[in-house]
Amino acid sequence: MKPEIVIIGPMYPPTQARLEAEFTAHRLWEAPDQAPFLQRLAERVRGVAVYALHGCPAWVIEALPRLEIIACMGIGVDKVDLACARARGIPVTNTPDVVTEDTADIALGLMLAVERHLVEGDRFVRRGDWLNGELSFGRAMRRRKLGIIGLGRIGSAIATRATAFGMEIGYQGPRRKPEAPYRYFADPVGLAAWSEIIAVACPGGEATRNLVNRAVIEALGPEGTLVNIARGSIIDEAALVAALQSGKLGGAGLDVYADEPRVPKALIAMDNVVLSPHIGSGTDDTRRAMGDLTVDNLLAHFAGLPLLTPVG
Repeated sequence: MKPEIVIIGPMYPPTQARLEAEFTAHRLWEAPDQAPFLQRLAERVRGVAVYALHGCPAWVIEALPRLEIIACMGIGVDKVDLACARARGIPVTNTPDVVTEDTADIALGLMLAVERHLVEGDRFVRRGDWLNGELSFGRAMRRRKLGIIGLGRIGSAIATRATAFGMEIGYQGPRRKPEAPYRYFADPVGLAAWSEIIAVACPGGEATRNLVNRAVIEALGPEGTLVNIARGSIIDEAALVAALQSGKLGGAGLDVYADEPRVPKALIAMDNVVLSPHIGSGTDDTRRAMGDLTVDNLLAHFAGLPLLTPVG
């Protein structure tokens, strides 16, 4: 018999198809009343598959007494109740590495879009404004100071790309990385004061909530640019909006938000802000790789093999 799992919400279609081929899968999001739905399955379900942005709360974990594994499709597990899972001895897996390159690409894309006015330029041409004069000039990337908050896999990939553009790199994190050939700052305010552009690439969750606060944003300054491809919770969004409106911050490129998919109207109205709809890993190549790793972690567990990518 195939192991039974619950899928929390709709997945990337090829991933969902594979989950439903490999396992007896139950779609939680389609249940009109989810608690009784899980209660009926409680003695049979051994696994949960979840897209990172959907999350797996404590009440779901507690409703499944035979739950053995939670396989998360995505690198961020801040919406999975890890404390509840650990208390039950339930391993959680995620999909690191496979999201790294595409997410770093989006970070550089947002930097270019803000610094070189690419999105503004697109609107400028479409409105016919070019017939009346030139678009305002942007700023070169070379020789600019880029500060990266979180020099993990994605942060390091951003640094590699930015180095190729001729940028100077600094980073901030909980500890210095001896192998990193970049300038280290223990404090995000110090990094922001040094930087001309900040890229946020650290994990989300309570430990980093509002890490980029008003002090950090104002230290970056009226000529600075803030890019976020990590989690919306890391930036104090109200402080960000206020700084952009008052001119205390020069611009922003955002792929993530505090309350997705709801984006503050004030951000939408600004020409010095470039917005994208959380597409850091949004290529078919990467989503397929993420989905395959999610399924393969489940298969490894049910076969009694070591997990491929357990969350530490």
